[in-house]
Amino acid sequence: MIGTKGTLKHFRTHIHNVPIVFCPVCHRVDIHYLIENEYEILAEYAHGDGAAEVDFQEYVEQEGMALLENCVNHENEDPMDVVHSQIDMALDLLSFAKQIEDTEWQLVLKKRLGMLNNRRNKLRQRRTSV
Repeated sequence: MIGTKGTLKHFRTHIHNVPIVFCPVCHRVDIHYLIENEYEILAEYAHGDGAAEVDFQEYVEQEGMALLENCVNHENEDPMDVVHSQIDMALDLLSFAKQIEDTEWQLVLKKRLGMLNNRRNKLRQRRTSV
């Protein structure tokens, strides 16, 4: 998962600068677990007030919260470095899944590695065509 800040939509309200994590492979987006409660409260109030847009940073104090420290990758990194890091982690997990003989997990990891390989190939192709 890659840590960043993004805009999320709660009914008709757009909430900007929300700390999120997302997967570059499956494109899943999750609200950072340290601010889930604050996000839900702000989203409900903003929706109840009929606000079209709010800025998360203006309403929620984040001092002392190292939100993105536990993220393996960050959005400002080189995409090829992110993909290589993700491949390395998936290979490590695949090795462990084989050790514990978890065939279902192995299949999931192999599918993930295939997707990461496709992403890496697309990035390589873009770099050579520029």
